[in-house]
Amino acid sequence: MQQETIHIKSNLPLKEKRSVLSGLSEDIWAVIIGGSLVAIILAIAFFVNDFKFTTPVYQWANGDELLSKVLTGKNILLLTGIGLAFFVLSSIAVGATGVKNYIGGFAIIFVLAILSLIIAGNRTINYYGIEYVVFALLTGLLLSNFFHLPAWIIEAARSEFFIKTGLIILGTSILFTDIVKAGLPGILQSVLVVAAVWFFALWLSRKLKVDDEFGVILASAVSICGVSAAIVASGAIKGDKKKLSYVTTLVLLVAIPMLIILPWMIKELGIPEIVGGAWLGGTLDTTASVTAAAELVGPAATKAGVIVKFSQNVLIGVAAFFIAAWWVMRKTEIKEGQEKPSLKLIWERFPKFVLGFIAASLIFSFLIPAATSKQVAEC
Repeated sequence: MQQETIHIKSNLPLKEKRSVLSGLSEDIWAVIIGGSLVAIILAIAFFVNDFKFTTPVYQWANGDELLSKVLTGKNILLLTGIGLAFFVLSSIAVGATGVKNYIGGFAIIFVLAILSLIIAGNRTINYYGIEYVVFALLTGLLLSNFFHLPAWIIEAARSEFFIKTGLIILGTSILFTDIVKAGLPGILQSVLVVAAVWFFALWLSRKLKVDDEFGVILASAVSICGVSAAIVASGAIKGDKKKLSYVTTLVLLVAIPMLIILPWMIKELGIPEIVGGAWLGGTLDTTASVTAAAELVGPAATKAGVIVKFSQNVLIGVAAFFIAAWWVMRKTEIKEGQEKPSLKLIWERFPKFVLGFIAASLIFSFLIPAATSKQVAEC
C-alpha cells in the first residue's frame, strides 16, 4: 500500500501543494470550500424565513428502525444531495483533468464514510462511545491490506484535503463562548490541564524514543479532545497519515475500557457526582466517551463532564496555531540551520487551513447569534 501510494504521488507532484486548475495551494482550497459551505448555510439561515435544516438520520436501534429511519428514500436522497454538493466543490480543487477518475473514486469513498456513520449510529455502539472513525479506519485498513485497489480510487482518497476542509467546518462548532460560560475556573483548568498533559505526553514520548511527529499528534490527542485534536495536529505539522491512524486507533481503543472502569471507580470510591463528572471530562479523550461514561454516573456528572470537555475542546484552535508555528520554526532550524527563521518563511510554510479553523470558531463564537450558530453547527 505504501509503495503504491508513493508511486501515485510521484505521478501527481502537484497533488498536495498546488491545484492543477489554478495554482492555489491545497490549504487555500480547503478554506475556500469549507468557507463556501458554511456561508451558503448561513445565507439560507439568515434570508429564508422559518427555514428548518434537515439533517441526515444515522441513529437506529434495530433492523426495523434501520429501514424506517435511516434507509428511507428521503434520508438517502438527502445524503445524495450532500455528496453531490461536496463533490462539485471539491472537484474544482482537484482540477478539470482529474474529474473523470475522481467521480467514481469519490462516490465509493463517500458511500464508505456514510456506512461508517450508520454503523456508529447503532444505539448499542453509540452507548459505548465507539465513534464512526473506528469503522472508517477498519474499513480503510481492510481494503488497503487485503485488496489491490485501483489507482483511480487511491487518487480520489485525498485524505489531507478532506481533513483540512472538514476542520474548517468543525470550527463552527468549537465555540469560545463555551469556555466563557464555565467561568474563570473553567478557563484555568482548561489551559493548565491541556498544557500540562501535552508537554508531559511529548516528554514521555521522547523518553520512549518516539519521534516528535508521532509524539506531537499523540500529545494533542490525549490532552485536548482525542481524534479531532489528533487530526488538527497532524494537519498543522503535515504529519504522516499512518501515524495519525495509529494514534486514532490507540485513542479510541483506550477510551472503551476507560468509559466503563472510571464510572465504576467513581461509585466505589464515593467520589461526589459533580467531581466525578469533571474528572471524566478532563481524563477521557473524546467527547462521546465523556458523555457515555458520565451518564453512567448521573445527570450532574454528565453536565460537569460535558462543560469540562467543551472548555478543553475550545483550545483546539489555539493549540493548533502554536503547534503549527512551533513545528515550522523547528523544522526550519533543522533543515536550513537558521537560528531565527524569518517571518516570511514561517508564513510561507504555515498551514493556512489552521487560520481558517480559528476564524470559523471566532466568527461563530462572537458574531453569529447563538440560535443560528447552533442550527448551522447541527448541519
